[in-house]
Amino acid sequence: MQTENVRLDPDKLGELYAQLGEAGAEDVVCRAIEELAVRLTHCERLWRQDDMVALRKNARSLIAISEQIGMTAMAAIARDVTQAVDSEDAPAIAAILFRLLRVGERSLTAVWDQQDLTV
Repeated sequence: MQTENVRLDPDKLGELYAQLGEAGAEDVVCRAIEELAVRLTHCERLWRQDDMVALRKNARSLIAISEQIGMTAMAAIARDVTQAVDSEDAPAIAAILFRLLRVGERSLTAVWDQQDLTV
């Protein structure tokens, strides 16, 4: 079992709270977490369907969303997925994608826990 370090940028979350207030920032974070979870699952499905064009597009969207809420590791790995797709390196795509899934899951949990969010 691989373990991955999760890097969150607390300053980014602080900026959101300063700009949007507590309720607004929590709304943005909750929506981002939901969207990231959906897109991560979608990335895996696209990879299994061998749809690299859609996988690249979906991974690019993960970069913007994760950067918005301070998930720096997840954004960097999603960027690596797009580069592997661009280079048409199938083994690298698989390895990096599954790293993205591991880090994504841990990052979502970390942000959720840090914000003490409830459903």
